[in-house]
This record gives sequence, C-alpha cells and structure tokens, in this order.
Amino acid sequence: MQNTAENTAQTPEPAPRVSESFNTEPDLSGSAEDKISALLALADIQVNGQRPWDIQIHNPDTYARILSRGSLGFGESYIEGWWDCDALDEMFTRLLHARLPTKLKGMAKVRLVLSAAQHGLFNFQSRARAFEVGEAHYDIGNELYTRMLDSTMSYSCGYWAEAENLEQAQFNKLDLICRKLKLEPGMSLLDIGCGWGGLAEHAARHYGVKVTGITISKEQKKLAEQRVADLPVEIKLIDYRELDGQFDRIVSVGMFEHVGPKNYRTYFTTAARLLAPEGLFLLHTIGEEHTSVTPDAFIHKYIFPNGKVPSREQITHASLDILRLEDWHNFGPDYDKTLMAWKQNFEASWSEIAEQYSPSFYRMWRYYLCSCAGYFRARRGQLWQLVFSKPEAMGEYRSLR
Repeated sequence: MQNTAENTAQTPEPAPRVSESFNTEPDLSGSAEDKISALLALADIQVNGQRPWDIQIHNPDTYARILSRGSLGFGESYIEGWWDCDALDEMFTRLLHARLPTKLKGMAKVRLVLSAAQHGLFNFQSRARAFEVGEAHYDIGNELYTRMLDSTMSYSCGYWAEAENLEQAQFNKLDLICRKLKLEPGMSLLDIGCGWGGLAEHAARHYGVKVTGITISKEQKKLAEQRVADLPVEIKLIDYRELDGQFDRIVSVGMFEHVGPKNYRTYFTTAARLLAPEGLFLLHTIGEEHTSVTPDAFIHKYIFPNGKVPSREQITHASLDILRLEDWHNFGPDYDKTLMAWKQNFEASWSEIAEQYSPSFYRMWRYYLCSCAGYFRARRGQLWQLVFSKPEAMGEYRSLR
C-alpha cells in the first residue's frame, strides 16, 4: 500500500534535565500510591496532573501492580484501562531519562533475580524456538503492517538526515545501505531477516544484484514473494544457521535483536562463513551502551518474544577475530521520528482494521510504539549500522553518510 503521509506529529518540548535525580533516592515510605508518586516525581510526572505527560489513574490497584510486577505490571495495567496518559511518548521519555525503571527494579529484587537466572541459563533463541517471534509478531496480519509502514514495508529505523516524511526516510535508509555495501550489478546479496522484501527489491531493482532473502515469518515470505516476482530475488523460510553457500555481500536489518546473547558468536561465525573473501557485511541493529541480562518484561511477553537488544560490548566481543570492523554509525534519534510516524499511521487507519483486532490490542500496540519512541528520544536506545569485512580482506573501505 502506498503511504506517503508526512510525519506531522509535533515533537514535544525536551524533557527537563533530571541528571541530578540519577543518584537520588526518593522517599519510599508509606503506601504503594505514595511510593509510585515519589518515583514519578523524579521525572516530573504527576499522578492525575493536568499536563499531557501526566498519568491519570482509574484503578487504585495500579500502584501495587506496578510495584510487584515492574514494567510488565505497568504495561498490562495500561492495556486493561487502569490508567491513561495523553502523551505516552513524552511520559516514557521523561521516565526513561530519569532512569526510573532501574529504581523500580530495585524494589522487585526477587522477581528480577529469577528472571536474570532464567535468561542466563536458558537459550531463548535456540533453533527450536527460532520461528516463535515470526508467529507471534510478524504473522499477526499484513493488513496492519501495510497501513502502519511506508510503501517499502520497512519495519526498521528510517534515515531522516535529508527526509521530510516516512516514505523518503525509508527510501534513503535502503539506499544508504546499498551504497555502504558498494553494490554492483551481478553481485550476490544475502539478506538475513529480509522482512517483507523491501531491501531485497530495492537492491535488485536499483543496483542489479541477485538477492537471497531469508525470514522466519510465513506472512512476510508470502508478501515479499509478491513484491519481487519480476526480479532476481529468492525468498526462503529458513533460520540463518541453516544456510549454505557464499555471497559477495551480506546485510541484516532489524534481525540481530532476535539472535540472543548465547548465539551472537554463532551468528558472526555464520556470517563470516557465508561471506566471500573480499565481501562486506552490514549489520543494522538497535543497541544499548550497557550490557544487561534480561529484556524488558513487557516487550518480551507481548511484542517480541525471545528478543534481546545487544550492547556495544557484546557485539565487539562476539565479532572479534571473526570479522574486521570497518565502520560504526549511530543514528538512534531517527528511530523516535520513525516510531512516531508509525504511530500516526496506525491511529489514522485503525478504523479500517478494528474488526480484526480488539480494543486491548489497540492499547497494547499504542503503548508499544510510544514506549519505544520514548526509549530512543531519551537516548537510552541507539540505532547502529556496522560494516564488517573478513580479516584477510585486502581492499580499502571508506564509508559514507
């Protein structure tokens, strides 16, 4: 579906600097309401206040639920209509900038320790579980995604440096990737996690390369094959660990977040095995500065099962001595703009698909998009594009922006 909607959502005033609250311990005596109110005050968020980012509590049990279940309780109580907020994105920006999730975790230590032990011991991204996120997230309906995304069906961060709307930002992102990979006619390109085929189509149509795209989503494969029917592109439903062959170039956009820490080394080893001696590999991924053991509980349960955002240290350690790092580009703030454009499209087209989903799905999806926008606006999340070559490669690499 063609979608050239402008990203007209107004960017709120920046959240106030709250760095002085990072090491501040609030007064957590009293009732659950008193404790939550004290925590929110650190981010200049009021309970039942009058500003757009203030929280309106409808069910008094909300406070205890947040204290006992952390981010999961916060999200579930919103889905169930226990509280509301007009500017969810700005509320999350303030909440995350003040590092309130860290303070809240300290109040639920038993639950946190159990979760950390579970994720430390269990491989949530094993081959046996590889297709779970496809079924739970990407297969929920192409009707939703065709309305929310742009015409390229890009479900990853756009590149807004010279863009005024979502359509242009995504086209610029796809072209930036192709230019960074220095694609030339006749080359073979492997797209690990090809989604609905937007990048595969762009690379084949505009750069004359032969593309093999892989996905773990049946719905993505179906639509991707329709999009590239007239191009030298093959779409496979397969886990990356099952691949064989050799490719001049490899790209992976928005897929590494599903790989999992226990599989990072395997992932880079696989990429190196499949990459031609003088080839290039571009990795496009969300990232965080600091390493954590557990994913966000709400995102893990409701949005991206088994997902985990990698840290800078984890990527470096996992790829060391396997691939040579040629370039590392961060444009994380662009994800805020991308998510807000998706939210605008989702809300504007909800009436067209509402019968296929429930009112609670609408609240869940809005919560997901706004919380992620706040995550990037607060600079807690980054968006990285890394370019790798093989250690024995002799060619010189000069990157671009």
